[in-house]
Amino acid sequence: MIRLHPEGKQIVYFSTCMLVGLTISLFILIPTPWIYPVTGFLLIIYMLIFRFFRIPDREYKEAPESILSPADGKVVSIENIYEGEYFNEGKIRVSIFMSIYNVHINRYPVTGKIVYCKYHPGNYLVARHPKSSERNERTTVVIRHNYGELLVRQIAGYVARRIVCYAEDNRNAIQNNELGFIKFGSRVDLFLPQGTPIKVKTGDTARGGITEIAALK
Repeated sequence: MIRLHPEGKQIVYFSTCMLVGLTISLFILIPTPWIYPVTGFLLIIYMLIFRFFRIPDREYKEAPESILSPADGKVVSIENIYEGEYFNEGKIRVSIFMSIYNVHINRYPVTGKIVYCKYHPGNYLVARHPKSSERNERTTVVIRHNYGELLVRQIAGYVARRIVCYAEDNRNAIQNNELGFIKFGSRVDLFLPQGTPIKVKTGDTARGGITEIAALK
């Protein structure tokens, strides 16, 4: 049985009403053969929305020595970059792009304490754009764990206009518990210390709470 995430229940309910209402209206007002492909197209859009907000049925890893993927998606870049919001030093940035086909639940990659959490309004560049991490609407969360600190950044994309973040300062973060949700296409960045052993490569498909992104040092 497919379960819906609470963030999507209102949208799915609205979409259901719209689909039923439009279908009935079309059959009454425009009773032609064109109704069938139009109705099929509307049904496909509805199924994509429904799929987007599903909660995946999976068993999550318990990996205290690992940094697990915070999201489902594709690893689009791994690069050394200067992080200027919190650390003010060079870090390894691992970027995971979530398409509309992916589950958009974000999860804590490690267990620790939340020491920094800040929302930033911004632009809506395409989430794959390298500058989206600094210019787009985003939320930055820093988790202090047994080996140091890491930064997780939720980034809104061109389509995504709604970031939900459940993290709060001075609260505990439990690996694989929900950090937040980004609606309709987006990206999550991890900022890790230089020298961290990275376990993925660009182009890999990551699964939230399953894929090992890096080893803790």
